[in-house]
Amino acid sequence: MQTFIKWTCLCLLLFTTGTVALAQDPIEIDPDEVEVKTEVSEPEDTGEAPLDDVVKKEVMMERRVLAYQPIRESDIFWEKRVWRIIDVREKMNLPFAYPEAPFFKILSDAASKGEMPVYSVDDDKFTKRLSTDDVLSMLSKTDTIVTFDPETYEEKVQIVRNDINWADVKRFRVKEIWFFDKETSTMQVRILGIAPLIDVKDSEGNFRYEKAMFWVYYPQARELFARSRVFTMGGNTNATISWEDLFEMRHFASFIIKESNVYDRRIEDYARGVDALWESDKIKNNIFNFEHDLWQY
Repeated sequence: MQTFIKWTCLCLLLFTTGTVALAQDPIEIDPDEVEVKTEVSEPEDTGEAPLDDVVKKEVMMERRVLAYQPIRESDIFWEKRVWRIIDVREKMNLPFAYPEAPFFKILSDAASKGEMPVYSVDDDKFTKRLSTDDVLSMLSKTDTIVTFDPETYEEKVQIVRNDINWADVKRFRVKEIWFFDKETSTMQVRILGIAPLIDVKDSEGNFRYEKAMFWVYYPQARELFARSRVFTMGGNTNATISWEDLFEMRHFASFIIKESNVYDRRIEDYARGVDALWESDKIKNNIFNFEHDLWQY
């Protein structure tokens, strides 16, 4: 019993001592004597630009195109070559002039880097391949300007290089072949070439004429087009439609300017204005009616 009383008294003594220690006044600290150190953590530089999307989209870059179905020469029952114009100012063709990635910029960048062969417009049979230097000289022009030093008023002659404006390319020429394959009993079309047409202006900026720059052989460019995304106008910007898909699905507006003929002339050589448009529609309808008549008779 005495031992229990001793342990009880000892516990009370220790508890009282701790309470008194905790009840003491806190030590006052002079804020002037305290050195406050603030460390600002700088963001880690990874060398990569911020991602302007939800995820990094790489599906398009991994796409591959399907090879054309082989066709025997004896299976081509009928054939016609057609040249047409795609005007980027038409509503259906607005993706061609999308400011962030216009179609002409895709062609010019690939041609200037040597990633895609291009051919001279001396003819439309892809006989003369242009060098990279020829393409670079075509995509930019060198001008000589005279400047004045504001301090010494001395004249200085400078050579400046001006890249052509992609907005001056408003139309594209397309060469294609329509043919009837009797093996599958279908009318098919193959695009052979695409040529950008640039507006040539005088020194005052007035339009003078339009000229073709170079020919792109479409079968050689299909791989590149399959890896280039097209801006979709339906509202879903995540749609993975490539330029190769667009051309193969014929998702563009155009009009015919020439068909293969014995005189090798264009429509504008014998028809103008509304008559030229009627002639263009006539050629298109003749191709459609030819397939229709084969099935009917």
